[in-house]
Amino acid sequence: MTSVEDARKFYAQLMAANAGSADPRLEEAFATVPREAFLGAGPWAVVAGRALATGNGKIMTPSADPVHIYQDVLVALDADKGINNGEPSLHAMWIGRIAPRLDEAVTHIGAGTGYYTALLARLVAPGPVTAFEMEADLAARATKNLETYGNVSVIHGDAVTGDLPPSDIIYVNAGVVAPPAAWLRALKPGGRMIFPWRPSQGVGLAVMVTRTDKGFACDPFMRSSFIPCVGASAAGPAAKIPDLQKAARSRSIWLTSDRAPDRTATAIIGDVWFSPQALGGERRR
Repeated sequence: MTSVEDARKFYAQLMAANAGSADPRLEEAFATVPREAFLGAGPWAVVAGRALATGNGKIMTPSADPVHIYQDVLVALDADKGINNGEPSLHAMWIGRIAPRLDEAVTHIGAGTGYYTALLARLVAPGPVTAFEMEADLAARATKNLETYGNVSVIHGDAVTGDLPPSDIIYVNAGVVAPPAAWLRALKPGGRMIFPWRPSQGVGLAVMVTRTDKGFACDPFMRSSFIPCVGASAAGPAAKIPDLQKAARSRSIWLTSDRAPDRTATAIIGDVWFSPQALGGERRR
């Protein structure tokens, strides 16, 4: 029989390989943070394959042995609301791409019960991690689950209307039509944000944003779909919405208060707009 420790170690190796990161600490974090501690008592409902695509149908693990959840599967946290502990390989890729460093300040939006918050906390410690979660029961579970992580604060509240602390990393796990202007302003110089961009039903992209001295560079790097972010998932009637092809060509994001949208604007949503024009002037074709 495979022990939980062996299963977690092998899982961590797989996640590190998926991440493609040169940082050995990523594998160590996946190997040392116990996923089962954030999922509640087993057996667990996992979502994979066709069920992952349709949102219907779940498979129960055969027992409460944690060995069963050290696979690349979502685990249901609140089935009625479609809230899951997300796909580990996706988060490994995202965390590897955003490259957390020691002593950086992280804001995690949509923390759920705190598993990926804990991974981020390990990677930036002693840097502070602020985790926002809208659902009261999940926020309470995250607070309990993360009580041994001295650098984490859990906030049961709305990250869209609330103030975000100055952040080196903003890690968003809920789909938005556009990142609120306040999120962009909260990024420190050199700060990075990853968010699921869903300006319309047919467009779902993971976008990496980096704050430079010239503005906000952006890179839509993969298809992605998350549950909607409350308060930031609906575009107004005046919004200019891109199709998938135009959205994928985005290279920069601007605040309308800093620069009015120009002829390159392919998306104008609230206080922000997107352009295929890179900050250095190059345009993606």
